[in-house]
Amino acid sequence: MNTDDMQWVRLAAAHLPVGAELAEISCPSPHYAVVVADFNGDGCPEVAAVYRLNNEYYVMILQHCQFGWVIGACVKGSGYGVTVMTAAPVTSYLCCNLIIGWQIGAIWSTLSVYAYSNFKLCPVLPDGINFSYVDVEDMPGPAGRDGQAELALWAHDTGEAYDVHVMRWSKGMLVPAQDVYPYYFCKVVHYYERMVAEQPDFGFYWFHLADAQFKACQLQAALASVHKALSFPEPYPSLEVLKQLKHAIILANGRGEAGTEAAQQATGMTADMDVMDHAGTQYAEAALETGEMEHARRAVLLPAAVKTTSGTKWGYIDAKGSFVIAPQYSSADAFQPNGLAVVQSGNKSGLIDMSGAFRIQPIYDFIGLFSEGRAVIIDSAGFKIIDERGNVLTPKAYSYISAFADERAMFYVMNEADSSSKYGYLDRKGAEVIPAQFESAGDFAKGKVVVKLHEQAFALIDRNGRKLAEYPFYDVGQLGEGLLSYQPEQNGKYGYINERGQSVIYPAFTSAMPFQDGRAIVNTAEDFGALYGVIDKRGGYVVQPAYNDIRQLGEQRLALGKARNADQPYLGSLYAIADHDGKLLTDYFFTDVSDYKYGLASVTDGKQTYFINTKGQPAPGYPRLSGRGVLTIIDGVVQAIVDNRESYYTRSGRLIWQSNTVIPLRVPLRVKEHKYKPNVDYLVYYPSVEGMVNQAAQQQVNRRLAELSQVKPIPANVQLEYSYDGDFDVTWFHKNLLVLQLNGYHFPFGAAHGMPTMIYSHINVIDGSMYELRNLFQPGSNYVQVLSDIVGEQIKNDPQYSYVFPDTYTGIKPDQPFYVTEDALHLYFNPYDIAPYAAGFPTFRIPYAQIRSIIATEGAFWRSFH
Repeated sequence: MNTDDMQWVRLAAAHLPVGAELAEISCPSPHYAVVVADFNGDGCPEVAAVYRLNNEYYVMILQHCQFGWVIGACVKGSGYGVTVMTAAPVTSYLCCNLIIGWQIGAIWSTLSVYAYSNFKLCPVLPDGINFSYVDVEDMPGPAGRDGQAELALWAHDTGEAYDVHVMRWSKGMLVPAQDVYPYYFCKVVHYYERMVAEQPDFGFYWFHLADAQFKACQLQAALASVHKALSFPEPYPSLEVLKQLKHAIILANGRGEAGTEAAQQATGMTADMDVMDHAGTQYAEAALETGEMEHARRAVLLPAAVKTTSGTKWGYIDAKGSFVIAPQYSSADAFQPNGLAVVQSGNKSGLIDMSGAFRIQPIYDFIGLFSEGRAVIIDSAGFKIIDERGNVLTPKAYSYISAFADERAMFYVMNEADSSSKYGYLDRKGAEVIPAQFESAGDFAKGKVVVKLHEQAFALIDRNGRKLAEYPFYDVGQLGEGLLSYQPEQNGKYGYINERGQSVIYPAFTSAMPFQDGRAIVNTAEDFGALYGVIDKRGGYVVQPAYNDIRQLGEQRLALGKARNADQPYLGSLYAIADHDGKLLTDYFFTDVSDYKYGLASVTDGKQTYFINTKGQPAPGYPRLSGRGVLTIIDGVVQAIVDNRESYYTRSGRLIWQSNTVIPLRVPLRVKEHKYKPNVDYLVYYPSVEGMVNQAAQQQVNRRLAELSQVKPIPANVQLEYSYDGDFDVTWFHKNLLVLQLNGYHFPFGAAHGMPTMIYSHINVIDGSMYELRNLFQPGSNYVQVLSDIVGEQIKNDPQYSYVFPDTYTGIKPDQPFYVTEDALHLYFNPYDIAPYAAGFPTFRIPYAQIRSIIATEGAFWRSFH
């Protein structure tokens, strides 16, 4: 900052109220929010300054008069910081307006344009004009520059793509400044040319490039780019919008010399402006419609499940609820922006495109979500990286690889001798750009990450592994808005340092989260208790530490959680919604709250699930459903996962699709689903068999199924110390044998994890017999020993069972859990019986041919399915 600038800063500082401080702007380099310009047209400069007082922002104008400098006007600002402050003649060429971007999110600011006259500072724009970046310039049109500034607003779309709108003041409002498009959008073209060169497989960059080339009158290039955008499996933003853009380009280009002349001129369109305006308007109207309308035009495919006689099968429905890809997978994820979806066939994962064709056959144990064009997969060798074509990029497998962030994926390799790990980073080509050398590491963000070098030593490094700073502390957290939590010594309190390692907030917390939107969640309780609060970057409390839980929801909203039971805080919290400064917007209604996205958050009170807006009020025009769960908007359709059941609705609440509750076996036999929810924390879906000729046997079977499903008296309005969820599947039906799988999950609140249960029922639909393992074998046969030996050999010789605890297997029990399929008997063990919890239910397949000699082939059990 030069001497003249410092003069104005000192002048502004001298006029601050007691306790106030000048605001700072961080980009392009740190500087104070002070601007000097002629704001009232009197030929003399005024000084505008933004200051902060009691966590609120104000902008004041200093005007010189016969008594010296006086405060001419002062008005309250918005947001929690300043990202842009400049002066330019926006509303008139006679004097400057004050232009301020008030920070309202990590990448979002809201625009204010002020006019100053007669000692009054008045905003001239309506609220709600948000942007990520802004350029302010008197841009040249066909007749050159006119002395008034235009505003180029860059609004974040996806990835590093932005919607760009060039506006000017006209007749009391901001309107598109189409005559300067050829000038400014040449800059936008350069930006997107760089992006498609770096990320050629991302369709949204090609769309934005085509849009910019069209507005810059580079029509031939725009046509080539829009064709490229149309070539992707899932065109972005939609097929209809791209067709509108292509039509507009062809229409403009087809006007012969006029179109060619317009395309060649870098600073204006002189020959056929009306044609270009018509084509551009037609395209703009399509491109600027609401997100819901845009999504409705896209090829919507949504994962949906159907219960069948061979288990739950997943496929994909359209926005009308009709299956486009038939139910055939054991699980199916939502389609990703690249037009691919992860599905499972059996226990293996693959990738399909929107036609249902496999891009990658189901050969992997796991496929993660794509990030930056790459996905993590797991096979028998370990973790690897693939691209969107399925090519494996890593030359070897790793013990772990994280998803890509900022063009880097963290990995670690484990030393089997001492079970220690060393961390490093891969680039998008799968190469070890930073070799494994750190004791711990996180994910990159904005080109930086914190890593642990060794005991009492952490470092901040860049994407090439270069050390930017070192920190000699016991623990250091990840970077958040220029600050890092740190613990100077073991068992000490946490505070915050800046990137240079200087303490900026004294250690006073038992835990401290990264800063987000100028706020950080901290805990002050000792002995693993919960007294959570929220601090600002000066360490002052904006929410006092008195809460059982606090979550940052995004969009400057917090969820403040009070314990359901103060004597048993581990039972969970009831949440209220608060603003960025802790002001309550709701009471403590909610048992769960999702993050905000586009002004909406899904909430549940255990009895109903619905959307709320940023004021904490129920959002009008969206479904409100009975039960606990979460709502998500996918391609303009509301996905509801409520009480463990998935359904889809239109925004207005019309049901599009829900899973079936009846599973036909054969006429008149069927299995029907029933719901039992006596308490908000107790939910069971259980089956009954209908259509049996023997009604007494049917009743007996159904009583037993309800009992096995844990349908039992549960108090309604009592806070349980656990939750329980039960469900079922028909896994096989053949001849007269119905095999049902009954699943449960018991979770004691506060525990590290719950305990799953799995019971198979083998039912004869003719007489109601429910078979046990012994019923499969000849009376007097030593089936326990025979089966024990077979399982023991599999554990000993099959590598897939290497997870079994050594020396824990001693054989099976006479009533060993089991199920049958067409060609084999399957024996399984419960978690912890012979293997770690993570192994689930270790299962051993024994073909009937291997034990045929002891099977009672004339017995009722065998004959029920033969």
